[in-house]
Amino acid sequence: MKTDVYKDLSPEVKEKAKKNLVYVSIFSIIMLFAGFTSAYIVSMGDSFWLKYPLPTSFWISTAFILLSSIFLQLAIVSVKKGAIGQLKLHISLTLLTGIAFAYFQFEGYKDLTKMGAHAVNNHIIVTDGRYGDYYEVKYKGVFLEVDGNHYVYAGKSMNEQQMKAYQDFMGQFVNLKQNTSFNVTNYGKTFILYYNNQPLGLINGKLCKPDGTEIQYVDQLRLKDLAINVRDGRVDFFNKGELGKDFQIYFKGKALTYQERSLYFEGKRLSKYLQIKAMETADSATSYFYIITFLHLLHILGTLIYLIKMVIGSFSGRFNKEEHLSLRLGAIFWHFLGLLWVYLLLFLIFIH
Repeated sequence: MKTDVYKDLSPEVKEKAKKNLVYVSIFSIIMLFAGFTSAYIVSMGDSFWLKYPLPTSFWISTAFILLSSIFLQLAIVSVKKGAIGQLKLHISLTLLTGIAFAYFQFEGYKDLTKMGAHAVNNHIIVTDGRYGDYYEVKYKGVFLEVDGNHYVYAGKSMNEQQMKAYQDFMGQFVNLKQNTSFNVTNYGKTFILYYNNQPLGLINGKLCKPDGTEIQYVDQLRLKDLAINVRDGRVDFFNKGELGKDFQIYFKGKALTYQERSLYFEGKRLSKYLQIKAMETADSATSYFYIITFLHLLHILGTLIYLIKMVIGSFSGRFNKEEHLSLRLGAIFWHFLGLLWVYLLLFLIFIH
């Protein structure tokens, strides 16, 4: 049986008790995000760290959460005046702009995945299936080369049509099952694969070395990894675009450059040890980004459920000049979440 634990308290004591509960919740959330943002800064340390601009969708969502706070404050003013019609309007707009905030947050995550920044802990630099480590491709008699995050054909970055043809050809190597081999078609006329500088021939639909032996399963796995990278538009980096323009890699707080498939720090090529370390380094920055922003979004989604109850309450006559404590308590928490997002946004702009 549901009971009201506050029923025997005076209105003043009841209000203070409920406010304290809200403040304790706010303090707990502050400590949670302070821990994550501190861990972010500490994790940067001497690690290789990836940074990139925030998607436009996150800026749009920021505008909506600020509007939502304004509408909620107008709803409080309206109920204090007894203007129930205005209360219904403003509380409804609060809910709608809150939903819009959540929508554009998810749109922002979609934009991030298109950029190659995924929630899973990918590496910064492509390691498995890296072009040139085992396999090279000759296209119309000319070897493809790599320039940062672009494939180069005959001295120029491959155009959209050429890249589409390349992806279609490599697509037949994406699916590979245990104890099977590729059944290759459309081979030799436009594209030829080279494995460890040796051209592969086609015998009965199977890729074979110059001595006629079929490539081993482990070599097929390496080809599959390369094919997946080509399909997904990856070359040397998981993030798409150009290093220094669309994203940046930092080491010890300073931006790195990339020349001839090697990282340079303050104009000097990184040592072999650091080059390997960079290739083995996971993209912790993006993982932190998703954790921090999604945790905030979860709090927003939970509070949206509370806002729905407030909308229903406003239309059912629950609130008036004297009775609107739950509305004011919800406003305190909602304003806090808005301010928290502004803090996180500034943190991500100036730190991430």
